[in-house]
Amino acid sequence: MLNLFLIPLLAVALLLAPFAVMAKKIKTGKSSPKSAFIANLCTFAGIMLIGLILPFGNIVSFAAEEGSTIKEAITTGAGLGYLAAGLSVGLSCIGSGIAVGSGAPAAIGATSEDPKNFVKSLIFVVLGEGIALYGLLISILIISNIGG
Repeated sequence: MLNLFLIPLLAVALLLAPFAVMAKKIKTGKSSPKSAFIANLCTFAGIMLIGLILPFGNIVSFAAEEGSTIKEAITTGAGLGYLAAGLSVGLSCIGSGIAVGSGAPAAIGATSEDPKNFVKSLIFVVLGEGIALYGLLISILIISNIGG
């Protein structure tokens, strides 16, 4: 029962760690993007380790009521399905952001030189945004098949 409270507390502490580190560095005037990136990367790794360790403990069995089976509670397979759905949306949005971030300024530049290029430029920007929609559709398909 103690693990039920300690692991989420550890996750919250890991989430707050980069803010504490950056507040200290900002106060002393020694903040840098490199140190912020390293702190966020360490926090991400810690949270992912907690996410991997958590399903293997007996914490999931606390979710099941008396007389019900563990299959009716959250299973590791369902957790991995939700993780896959989140990753499909997140990574597709990052890819879409990269595509639009490089395509939109080029489209604006091409349109400012020749207004006839507006439609061609708009197509390239929309193609970049379509990546995020594909990731959303894939995550909807994943989530709809988890319960079945």
